This record gives sequence, structure tokens and C-alpha cells, in this order.
Amino acid sequence: MINELMEERKKRIVAFMRERAYQPLKFEELAVVLDVPPDDRPELKKLLDEMEADGLIIKTRKERYGIPERMGLVAGRFQGNPKGFGFVLPDSGIEDVFISANNINGAMHGDRVIARLIGKSSGGRHQEGEIISIIERVNKTIIGKFDRSEHLGFVTPDHSRLSGDILIPKEFVNGAQKGQKVVVEIIKWPEKNRNAEGRIIEILGDEGEKGVDVMSIIRAYGIPYEFPEEVLQEARSVPDRVLEEECKDRRDLRSLRMVTIDGEDARDLDDAVSIEILPDGKFRLGVHIADVTHYVKEGSALDKEALKRGTSVYFPDRVIPMLPKELSNNICSLNAKTDRLAFSVIMDIDHTGNVVDHDIFESVIHVNERMTYTNVYKILEEDDAELKERYKGFLEDFENMKTLALILKEKRRRRGSVDFDFDETKVIVDENGKTTDIKRYKMTIANNIIEEFMLLCNEVVSEHFYWIGIPFVYRIHEDPDPEKMENLNMILGNFGYRLKGYRDVHPKAIQEVINQIKGKPEEKAINMLILRSLQKARYSDTHDWHFGLAAEYYSHFTSPIRRYPDLIIHRIMKEQINGKLDEKRIDHYRSILHSIAQISSERERAAQDAERDCIDLKKAEFMKDRVGEEFYGTISNITAFGMFVELENTVEGLVRLSSIDDDYYSYHENALCLIGERTRKIYRIGDKVKVQLVKVSTETRQIDFILIDEKEDNDIINVEPETTKKKKNKDKDIDRILKHIGAKKSNGGKKSKKR
Repeated sequence: MINELMEERKKRIVAFMRERAYQPLKFEELAVVLDVPPDDRPELKKLLDEMEADGLIIKTRKERYGIPERMGLVAGRFQGNPKGFGFVLPDSGIEDVFISANNINGAMHGDRVIARLIGKSSGGRHQEGEIISIIERVNKTIIGKFDRSEHLGFVTPDHSRLSGDILIPKEFVNGAQKGQKVVVEIIKWPEKNRNAEGRIIEILGDEGEKGVDVMSIIRAYGIPYEFPEEVLQEARSVPDRVLEEECKDRRDLRSLRMVTIDGEDARDLDDAVSIEILPDGKFRLGVHIADVTHYVKEGSALDKEALKRGTSVYFPDRVIPMLPKELSNNICSLNAKTDRLAFSVIMDIDHTGNVVDHDIFESVIHVNERMTYTNVYKILEEDDAELKERYKGFLEDFENMKTLALILKEKRRRRGSVDFDFDETKVIVDENGKTTDIKRYKMTIANNIIEEFMLLCNEVVSEHFYWIGIPFVYRIHEDPDPEKMENLNMILGNFGYRLKGYRDVHPKAIQEVINQIKGKPEEKAINMLILRSLQKARYSDTHDWHFGLAAEYYSHFTSPIRRYPDLIIHRIMKEQINGKLDEKRIDHYRSILHSIAQISSERERAAQDAERDCIDLKKAEFMKDRVGEEFYGTISNITAFGMFVELENTVEGLVRLSSIDDDYYSYHENALCLIGERTRKIYRIGDKVKVQLVKVSTETRQIDFILIDEKEDNDIINVEPETTKKKKNKDKDIDRILKHIGAKKSNGGKKSKKR
């Protein structure tokens, strides 16, 4: 309640300062205007200091208070760029502010800052600003590679957005050797024209040593990878089997036939599913989720550590779990042939996909079989005789699951749920963590079964507890920014597509575009453009809908072993079901859920970035031994500096514009293509090309190709030697091409030099 009251006071002060009539006031003036009694003014001062530290308000040099946007200032998070410049991502939701390298003034990637607006950037596309204040420093430690000169050492950060080396005075080298990966603690923050200084506090190992590459990523994103002894002791004290007294007051479902369906290498099995056909033909779907909160008690060392981690993190060669393996892989995991405590959701579903009845309760279950996506796919789609014989008692269940999953997917499609069809990357590593293969991983009907069942279960749980009116954690996805949708619609128009109602877009309109581009050469690129134009889903203690799923109610309930938001709502649900959620507990949850939602969102982003960074590293590592080899690929994106080419195994590399030497090429942004000025050759997204690998950097995760064996008869218009008349014909030809692809004639763009 106290936190809620303080937040309400902050909102009222900000609203007051946003009023047109407000002029920046000194503290005493503000206290008088707000009618704060003298005895309460120390509390007001403390509140204003907090608001200033958060960037909600500004105190000028003359000690007057105001809000940033009314004073030509912007508060937000600084996002660095490997080229030295950056952007401030504002808290208020206005457009990003460009910060040139000269105006960063010591800010580092991730810092919370205040920027002063100074006009439009040179390109005229962004507001430009200068950082005048750093509210919060986030990079207390930095991971990088150590090097040294005669007089001092320096560390080059692994994170590409952290530009500038960290200087290491001799007395703080602490035994580090040239080329080693190290952890640096910042002792002096950077300033304008002066690098940061630090001390080496840990040596991770030599570059190339087993596991050092992934450990560098783990440390760079602040992912806790070792459990404190207190947490491990709690985990070891948990019984390794379900005790009979624990089954009291639970519904006994041990006779209900059910399976888990996961990847081959999964060890933390959160969910099991069961299915029955009722006499009236309806489906009775059971989703049974591990009852983690039975073992992870509120306020325990296990609970605090789980919140700190927020989520499990999955790398090709290891998992950094949210909970110790004694829980995540054993007593909490729904392992087959053994009793487990669960939280069950039973749903009766008709043949249009509507849930006509549901029940949510604590249970004890017994999983009959541990199935894999591969084996279920082979049974359903490949008619594998050996597997069908082995699992003959479950064949009808699998067929019914497939039927229901397709019904549920069609229902989501009809309401407008946005489904991107991105293939995933499967990285194969050996016992030393070295990449041995990279494969494209396609989702199958087996994946769809679990995905649809979990989506439905999450919706049912979220709606059920929303209407009860208790504190909860929702998974929300806000409506996209109208300006981004307008820009997206303009680009789509150049490909012959249109985004209906883009000024107030419904997810169904986006899904219609995704359906139209399915199987087209430009499919992946446009899907990526759409994805980048949408907001990011996040956790919130305030209800809102989920735009991407077109779902009015959505929460994460089905993965409490690996996600803290699922665990906390399990705790709330159990208290409500058992009549223990009184006013005191409701006030308690209201006071903590906002912070839990924020922490969970931040840890999720860090985990996603770390996982993506690791995949990119492993791709670069895999390709490093293949320099000089030739490959066939597809142009996946085109930029002003070149084109990205994706190979069949999902590895993507850059063909720099400067390396294309058969002509000068102009970049046409709206049409996303390159056009040769002399040959009229056009490179478009989706074109098949042959490339040679020429350079790989595992440090920057950069892969460089050059085009080879180009087909001269593709997209070429033959032009006679230039005379005045021929030049006119030539101009008509290029205009015709540009008109065909929906672009305007442009003399700009970066060009490659003809050799």
C-alpha cells in the first residue's frame, strides 16, 4: 500500500507540472502550492529527490523543479551504436533522439540519461540531442579482452554497443595476460574525450579456452550462473519424491492417461497434457503444470534467487536454470513413471474451439510417457510403424490432440492472432562446446499441439482470475505506434501490399499481410520489418490486452520452473483457491507485483539478448574454418551499405556494397533494392545468389561474403553505347524499373567503385 501511495503522489506531481500554467518553482514555493504542512516537507523533499533520480522531473541550476519535456529535455535509456553514436530511447514514448559521438559526453550503453534537444539530425529523420546528465550508471562491470602497451593496459569490451576501451592502470592489471578475457570493475566513469578507467577483478581465461566464449556472454549480461550455498542447501532439503501426506486435499489424477511432449534434450518438464472425448463429442483437454510453489516458499532463499534470475537461460552447450537442478530437473519436473504434484486446468472445448467449461485445481498426477516432438511428428505425419507399435496405447490421443490443435489455431487465425513463421536455429556442439553443425529447425504439428494448448490454458487462467478481481501479473502487448505503422504501410506499398486501417491497426490486418507474403521471396524481410514495427511484449500488474495474440486476457502460467511470473501467479492462485487471500495478502501483492513485473521483463530481455548473442557467436565460430568456401544463399535484407545473404543453415552474412565491382549501385530505401546505374541490374530481397566467404570475426559476430559467378542475364536491360538519344532511352528504362517496383528515381545512395 505504501508503494502504491507513493506512486500515486508521484503521478499527481508530474500531472501538476505538465499543466500549461505551471512555471518551474523552487522547493518552498512548490510546498506552498501543493499545500504540504511544514512537518511533512522532509517527506516531500525525499519524494522529489527520488523523482529526480528516476528522471521524472528536473531540478535546474537555480534549483527550480520542472518536467523534462516542458524544458526541451528528454529522459530515457541511452542505446550505443558500434560506430560511436547512439540514441536516447525516451521514457515518455516520443521518438528516439539521435546523439552524435561528440554529444555523448561520457554516457555508456544502457545508462539512464537526460538529453537536451538541439534540433534535427543531419538526415532530418530524427530529433538530435546532447546528453547533459547521467541519472544512473548500469555498467558497474564490463567483460572484454585484455591488451597492454608499454605504460598501461586496456580492455576492449565484448559488447559491441560499448564503444571505447577501458584503461587499466598498471597497479590494477592483477596478473592479466594479453589476449585473456577478463571482468573489469569501473573505477572512473568516462567523460567527454576521456576513456573510462577500471581494475581487473576476475580473469575468465584465455580466448579460445573451453567455455570462455559463452561465459563471457553470461557475465556481460549479468546472468547469475552459480547458486549461493544457502539456496543449494534449501534445494537439497526438498524430498526427492512425492510424500503421501502431500497428496491430501488434492484431486487425484494418477489414473488419467497423460504425456509430456518436449525437445529431446529438455530436462525441466513444466507441462503434461491429457485429452478425452466426451459423450457429446466435445474435447476435454487437461493441462497439468508443475506445482513449483509447493517447494519454493515465499521469502525463502530459493524464492529470492528465482526472482533475481527471473528466467532460465538456454545456450547451445548449457542451461543456466532459474532453480537448482534438484528442483528443475527432478522433483518439480514432470518426469514420466513417477508421481508429481501439479496445478491442473481442465477445459471442455467444442468443435469451434470455444471453452464451454473449465476447472482449475491442485492435483497429484502420474505421467505415463515422456514424448518428444520428433517422435510425435513421426507418428502423426510419417506413419512410423515402429513408433506406432511402441506407443499404440496413445495413438488415438495424439490424433485427437492434432485435431484440437488445428481447431484452436484456426480460431486464433479468425480473430486475427499474428503468427510469424520464422525458422529457428539448432546449434550442435561437442563435449568441448565447439560448434560441429548448424541446422534450420522447423516447427511441426507436434510443436503446434503444445503451443496451442499452452496458449489456450494461459488465456483461460488469465480471464478467470481477472474477473475475480485479485492482484495478478499479466502478459501484455500494447498497440503499435501509429507512426511506425504508417511507415510500414509505405514500405509494404512498394511491394504491392497494403496494411488496412494502419492508423488504428487491428492485428487481423497484420496477419492478412503475413498470409499474403507466405512463400514469397520477400517473406522473411517483411516479417522482420513487421516485427520491428511492433511493441515488445512485457509483464504488467495492470491488465491490458495482448495485441499480437489478439487476446483480451493473457498471462504466463504454464512454465513456473523456468519463469518467475508463472511462479508468482501460481502462489496467488493457490491462496485464492484455498481461501487464504484476505485483504492483508491482497495489499501485500499489490505492493510487490509492479516491481516483480518490471524485474521479470528486464531479466527476460537480458536472457533473450544473451541467447541471441551466443547463437551469433556459435555461427561465426562454425564458419571461421570455412573461409574461402562458396555457398548458395538468399538475399534476406538490403541496406545502404550492402546486402545480407542467408544460407540454408540460417547463417547470415554481409555482402558489402563496396565489394560489388561490376557497376555503381544505388540504394532505393522504400523498395529495398539495389540498382546498377550502367547495367540496370537489380538486386532484390529473395533473389538467389552465390557467395564466397571471405572474412569471419567471432569478436564482432560479423560474417562477410562477396558475390561470385553472377548471372549477367538476370534483371539486365541491354543498352546501346551512350549517345544523347540512347541516354534518354536509358533514363526511360530505369524509370520503368523504378515505377514497376514502386520506387522514385534517385541519384543518391552509396555506390561501389567499378574496378
